[in-house]
Amino acid sequence: MNHLRLEIICWSCLLIAMAVSTEAASVWKLPTAQMVYEDLEKCRQESQEEDADTLRCLVKKLGLWTDESGYNARRIAKIFAGHNQMEELMLVVEHCNQMEQDTSHLDDWAFLAYRCATSGQFGHWVKDFMSQKEVER
Repeated sequence: MNHLRLEIICWSCLLIAMAVSTEAASVWKLPTAQMVYEDLEKCRQESQEEDADTLRCLVKKLGLWTDESGYNARRIAKIFAGHNQMEELMLVVEHCNQMEQDTSHLDDWAFLAYRCATSGQFGHWVKDFMSQKEVER
């Protein structure tokens, strides 16, 4: 009887956790260039202008990074969906994420994986995205 009760509790906890993660995932919104600039300024102040610290802070605020799994390739691909290369972009981000994974140096992992992923065409897309704020002014 106790075993059955424990099993029910475990399944209940699992269902609650799944519901919370599903809700959190559905709340995420595509960032605008303005949001990126605002969060970037906050992160620069928090991290005292250190590049790797600033980058990790920024991508965490934007919902593009977790310390457990690194970059969220699907969310990043959604931002750049207009380029019609979502699958390819996800592969690049996942490859760089895995290649640079270092859970004992999270800031370096975020920075090196970003540098890897943006070394090609994706880097140009990021620059174009960030220049949208200047056009909005």
